[in-house]
This record gives sequence, C-alpha cells and structure tokens, in this order.
Amino acid sequence: MGSSKLMAVALLIPAVLAFHAPMATAANSNLFRDYIGAIFNGVKFTDVPINPKVRFDFILAFIIDYTTETNPPSPTNGKFNIFWQNTVLTPDAVASIKQSNPNVRVAVSMGGATVNDRPVFFNITSVDSWVANAVESLTGIIQQNNLDGIDIDYEQFQVDPDTFAECVGRLVTTLKAKGVIKFASIAPFDNADVQRHYQALWAKYGAVIDYINFQFYAYGPSTTAAQYVDFFNNQIVNYPGGNILASFTTAATTNSVPIETALSACRTLQQENKLYGIFIWAADHSRSQGFKYEIESQALLANATTSY
Repeated sequence: MGSSKLMAVALLIPAVLAFHAPMATAANSNLFRDYIGAIFNGVKFTDVPINPKVRFDFILAFIIDYTTETNPPSPTNGKFNIFWQNTVLTPDAVASIKQSNPNVRVAVSMGGATVNDRPVFFNITSVDSWVANAVESLTGIIQQNNLDGIDIDYEQFQVDPDTFAECVGRLVTTLKAKGVIKFASIAPFDNADVQRHYQALWAKYGAVIDYINFQFYAYGPSTTAAQYVDFFNNQIVNYPGGNILASFTTAATTNSVPIETALSACRTLQQENKLYGIFIWAADHSRSQGFKYEIESQALLANATTSY
C-alpha cells in the first residue's frame, strides 16, 4: 500500500472511531446470529427458519489466512482464502436470501480453531504487511460474495496481545473507512490467553467493534443457569460498553453448556434488560434437529423491547 493511501486512511481513523462509538451495554435487543458452512454437510441459507421480527445475521465459517493447496496448510500473512462450503453458500445464494428477507445480513468469520484438524494460529510477518494483505484479500472476498461484515475468531496466537490488537484493529478500521463492511464482531471465550488478546483489542479499538459473540458454551456441561448469568456479567466488566451476545452450541457434545441451561439464562438476562442477542454454533449442526433452537431463540428475541 502506497504512502499516500496510508495517510488518507490514517486521517480517516479518528472519524471512524468517533462515528462507531460502542452503544451502552445492558439493553435488550433482537439480534440473532447463526454460524454456517464450516461442517460441509450441505446446509443452505434457505434451510434455516428466519423470524421477520428479529435482525438476523448469517456468519459464514470460515476464511483463513492459510494456504489451500498445501498439506498441511500454512500461514499466508493476511492473504485470506475461503474455507466455508462455497459450492452451496454461493454469492447468488447470499444475494437471494438477503433479497427475500430484508432483515438478513451475511458476514464472514476469520480464523476459527482448526484447519484440516490442525490448529489455526494468528501468525504474521509484520503488522504493516499483514494489514495491507488482509485489507486487499478481504475486500475481494467481501465484495465478490455480497457480504456485509466480518467476525474475528482467532483462538491461538503466535504474536503478543498488542500486535494482535494493532493488526485486527487497523484492519476493521480501514474496512469501515473504505465502506467495505458495515459491522464487525469478535468471538472470544474464557481462556486466559484468548482473553488477553481480545481485551487488548477491545481496549484500543473497541469503538469499531459492534458485537461480542462470546462463546459462553465453552464453560462446560455442569454450568447452571445462575452461573451462566454470572459469567455473562463478568464479560460486561471485561468488555465495558460492548454489545455482548449470549450463546450456545447445537453440536452433539457432552463438553458444553446444555442448551436448555443457556436458554434459561437468556430468559433471565432478558428480564434484567441485558439480552442484546443470541448466537448459535452452528446451523450445520442444527439441521438434524429441525432448527428447533433457532426457532426458539428467535421467538424469545422477537419479544424483546428493542434498543439499537
């Protein structure tokens, strides 16, 4: 990226940070989000029931700055490739689901836990080169696929928290300044190293991050609804001013918070005017259950006193 373009973006950064100041937390809203496309089981946007009374975000999983041609895949320093099932979840499918449902937006998630059963690491050559490569490659993917926003879901790191914050913060700021994306979210969970990296990002660039898809289901199967609410309140402290979403997974697992526990906690949070939204990992798993919990979650959110 040339110096003149860097200067132009630098001048835009303060304005973007001011314009996208985070909203006050602890307010009910009707945002529902569903990850889709990571499992390669053929699930389509049109399979998922969409309640017209909620704001609905599909989040494609994933794009990763790793190679697609080598085995094992290796880092590409911000040059992202598609790893969602894009033979099914195509640009035409994105355009069609949004045209049919005015309340639907489609985002894409960056990173994820693994690629070809190996850990995905946030790995860079330098901050400047990673940001330049990421801006270019994401712009192409987002525009080619009619996408609206991004989600950041790196879970393992080969850089320190400040470097991660600078890379991702500059990326989001630049994409917003250029009008490439309308919103951005992060997807941390309660692991000490993960929290260090995302809290560093939040501390410096929280003003350009719209939603926090906190992976509450990672707390484990013995979690009670009351504990879930306590964990939620802890994240309000960790990410002050953030729009924090409750969450659960529909995967067949015995290692996560039970779905009914999570939904019970969601009802309590809504009574306390703290349920900004809910996200599910993932529509791919939900298909075998008839999307029962997508329907239930959206019905709960549709009753919210909206504040957005």
